[in-house]
Amino acid sequence: MSNPTISRIKGGSFLIEPTKKERVFIPEDFNEDQKMMAQAFTDFMNKEVVPHKERFENKDYALTEELMKKVGELGALGITTPAEYDGLDMDFNTSMMATDRLSGVSGSFSTAYGAHTGIGTLPVLLYGSDEIKKKYLSGLSSGELMASYCLTEPDAGSDANSGKTKAVPTTDGHYEITGQKMWISNAGFADIFIVFARIEDDKNITGFIVERGAEGMTFGDEENKLGIRASSTRQVFFDKVRVSEKDILGERNGGFKIAVNVLNAGRIKLGAGALDSARRVIDLSVKYANERKQFKTPISQFEAIKNKISDMATYLYAAESASYRTGGDITDEIARLKAEGKTDSEAKLGGLEEFAIECAINKVYGSEMAQFVADEGIQIYGGMGFSADAPMESAWRDARITRIYEGTNEINRILILSMMLRKAMKGELDLMSPAMGAMKELMDIPSFEVPDYSAPLSEELDMLNKVKKLGLLLAGKSVQDYGDQLAHKQTLLMNLSEMLIEVYNVESAILRTLKLGDADTHADLRKKMCTVL
Repeated sequence: MSNPTISRIKGGSFLIEPTKKERVFIPEDFNEDQKMMAQAFTDFMNKEVVPHKERFENKDYALTEELMKKVGELGALGITTPAEYDGLDMDFNTSMMATDRLSGVSGSFSTAYGAHTGIGTLPVLLYGSDEIKKKYLSGLSSGELMASYCLTEPDAGSDANSGKTKAVPTTDGHYEITGQKMWISNAGFADIFIVFARIEDDKNITGFIVERGAEGMTFGDEENKLGIRASSTRQVFFDKVRVSEKDILGERNGGFKIAVNVLNAGRIKLGAGALDSARRVIDLSVKYANERKQFKTPISQFEAIKNKISDMATYLYAAESASYRTGGDITDEIARLKAEGKTDSEAKLGGLEEFAIECAINKVYGSEMAQFVADEGIQIYGGMGFSADAPMESAWRDARITRIYEGTNEINRILILSMMLRKAMKGELDLMSPAMGAMKELMDIPSFEVPDYSAPLSEELDMLNKVKKLGLLLAGKSVQDYGDQLAHKQTLLMNLSEMLIEVYNVESAILRTLKLGDADTHADLRKKMCTVL
């Protein structure tokens, strides 16, 4: 699936360079083995998760833990972990597919799965010493060990590097960790904890591994939450918890870098994790609309309901297209870096870092798509949608958290444009030339020639290109007007980022549709969806 010899795509370049349809990965590109794996995961969810909705809503944390062990037996906890650590050693986009298929039905289970395989395991895989990897990765891949990620504190949420948890050096080469962490997923059953603390007056925090049962480590009660009710979420307290220098992940003062890079994976995986829940909500909504009759007519026949279902399916199509497009680009970048001689960890870090902009875009669009779909699902169900006895109510509550964790959508919107401009300042993206070109085009005498829109979706692509130019012009004008103060113009940054989010997702849907071509059974429907995005 991945080919490191093909022309390289740089993160953020979608705004300034055309992308050929042949260059994007689409879900239909998965091979038969991957499709069989996807079906196996779907079957697992239908058999092991769907029948137990009530248990999840009644906060059956033991069920979540039990199912995590079971999914470990399928190999789903170590999709990208190297074989030497008992992982499946598969590519990044296959892990995207696993996250997608194992995240429908229950937000509780999907949160546990995402926290373990993403922010729980990746710091060990990407930053652990050889000794740490040998000690933990096999267990994390099999489900023998469960992981949790301890970053957030009462006064350190979005500003992760401001945490007050301390790691005080001792005279015998150890550290004593003291502090408080909150909103910690999997805390109730995790065996190892990725803990961030500041050593002395270091500028940045440092990452440590702490094992459950360490003296001085205690837990708060399970949080009483709006949704994801059977996802174990507790506060974790540290009172002079003793760890060795060997338990440091990466290097001293390097914890903030770990947090940022691992969150790139968490963000795009969250976008993928929203897909199957939306599919299932749409399926249920269609089924209900076909069965529910008003005025002696199934409500599915009313235009208002048709519009809702079509909007739900269209936004899902765009989110799905963008998720796997980014996943494919990350996969190719990892393969390219490995071909250059980078280690497995270096290549994976490099691939995620290169496409950090797109990771944030997927997180925002995917989470808001899931919330929109669940909300419209409630509306289609009408009064029954508001009932806890129907599936829509829990779907809406579970979807709500996705706009908050892995960085709030507001933070991610601010980051999207900020990261784009930072890449330009580093010379990694040439935003200036196309921006100047767009300005010249704006000042020139307009052409009155009627464009040729005979090719499929050519009019949509032309409009998309104009929106890209507008985005470049507005971004350039913002930098010109505000300079260094632009970082404080949060409303402006979020609005400009919204343009980038829409451009990327609409373009992803169009490219997928063009790649599938007219031979696709649903070609006409796909084209129609692209015209209304």
